[in-house]
Amino acid sequence: MFSTVVTGLVAFIFSIYLLAGKEKIARQLKLLFSRYLPKKLTNKIYYVSRTLDHSFHSFIVGQCTEAVVLGILCMLGMFLLRLPYAAMIGCLIGFTALIPVAGAYIGAVVGVFMIFTVSPVQALIFLIYLSVLQQLEGNLIYPRIVGSSIGLPGIWVLAAVTVGGGVMGIAGMFLGVPLAATAYQLLKHDVQSKP
Repeated sequence: MFSTVVTGLVAFIFSIYLLAGKEKIARQLKLLFSRYLPKKLTNKIYYVSRTLDHSFHSFIVGQCTEAVVLGILCMLGMFLLRLPYAAMIGCLIGFTALIPVAGAYIGAVVGVFMIFTVSPVQALIFLIYLSVLQQLEGNLIYPRIVGSSIGLPGIWVLAAVTVGGGVMGIAGMFLGVPLAATAYQLLKHDVQSKP
């Protein structure tokens, strides 16, 4: 466990350095590519890189949009059911929705605990409501919002999350959608450009 924490911390620090110097690294890579690779291959590398960048950017925007929608739906449902702490728990559910897999459970546990301090019956009602909302979000809302933001049909978003999670766990769930969107866009462009 300690090794995993240290590896994660080193990876986080490395990513900060990488992001801080991305312009310089991009210039250096362009010089290397133009010097040592054929122009046609260099153009393909640039195209794939731009498609990857667009897919990841759109995925992050879609994730944030989906989290806001989930938080608002949670809050509105809690207002309708007259449950306490609706605004606070709605914000919490929206925020924890950004955490793959575990986020839903973290938000649910904290929300149930908060409501339980007021009324155990209302805590049970909240848990049932949140379970239904999570099912709707996971199977209907998430594929539509994230899929439309990255240009990937909803069924492929669901498949990418399922396959990515099965192959690489939580990291696969997070990376599966933008990688599938990139492959989808590249394949779509290649098929449409052929005579």
